[in-house]
Amino acid sequence: MNPELVVFGVMALLGIISMVATIIAILERDLVKAVIFSAIQSTAYAFMYYLLMAPDIDLVYIPVAVGLYPAVILFLIKKTERFEGGEESGK
Repeated sequence: MNPELVVFGVMALLGIISMVATIIAILERDLVKAVIFSAIQSTAYAFMYYLLMAPDIDLVYIPVAVGLYPAVILFLIKKTERFEGGEESGK
């Protein structure tokens, strides 16, 4: 089996995972879950950068997009309401 085909297959799978995670994050009314799905999408992108042999981008992207950004957003959600629209239940 050609190694390039395996890399392209894994990248296609990661692209689908990131697209699904992004759609779920947009549709999710619970903001904490939306941040988690956004972090999943960012993790998939980080693996794609690694497979594209871009370690310099990957070394910057991982701490910012997977660690710092979700932490800041979770802190801001803690200061406001967890559910979009002011609902207290997750309906």
